Amino acid sequence: MTPEAALLAIRAAGDATRAKGARAYHKTGREFLGTPNPVLNELAKTWRRCLDVPERVGLADALWRTDIHEARIAAAKLLTQARLRPNDAPAWRLISSWAPDFDSWAIADHACMAGQKRLVADPRRLDEVEIWTKSDHMWRRRAALVITLPWTKQNHPKTADLAIRQRVLGWAADYVGDHTWFIQKAIAWWLRDLSKHDPSATRDFLQAHAEKMRPFARKEAARHL
Repeated sequence: MTPEAALLAIRAAGDATRAKGARAYHKTGREFLGTPNPVLNELAKTWRRCLDVPERVGLADALWRTDIHEARIAAAKLLTQARLRPNDAPAWRLISSWAPDFDSWAIADHACMAGQKRLVADPRRLDEVEIWTKSDHMWRRRAALVITLPWTKQNHPKTADLAIRQRVLGWAADYVGDHTWFIQKAIAWWLRDLSKHDPSATRDFLQAHAEKMRPFARKEAARHL
């Protein structure tokens, strides 16, 4: 599967009306094709079956470099797998290299979904993600919370996972004074998901920091409490 053939397949399923609406919604200058997400899912699934890991990483890199909305989402979907054998380091390096390019929630979230798998596979990579929390780039700072969402979902976390959970809550605490909508939404998202599995930790965070959060974020964070 060449990058040219992959992009042709994405274009073939595009829709000009859908593309126009997506461009207006996301408010970025890149090209939109209007290819539906289920089509991108099927294309990525097919490509994963016929390509080995190095080939998938190469194709994902090429698709991302087109700077076409749907191609970037397809690139992320190509690498969204729990296991990438025999070596997932090139995939992680590629995914993490995309963070400076994030400029909309859809692309960032799909890339973070791929990154979540790589962090769970090797949590030592959180040291690199922690650097994102100090970035001047809002989307990279937001991504540090989105990419760590797997640590909100454990009912019986191991000691190491509890430590990671507290570490990320510390990042969120550092963010509460930033009232940018997407940052506040990311904090609320993390806490909302955590509240389903660790309501006491969520309550403790809100007791300490809720007054600094925007009202919508407080309400969203506490939705399941």
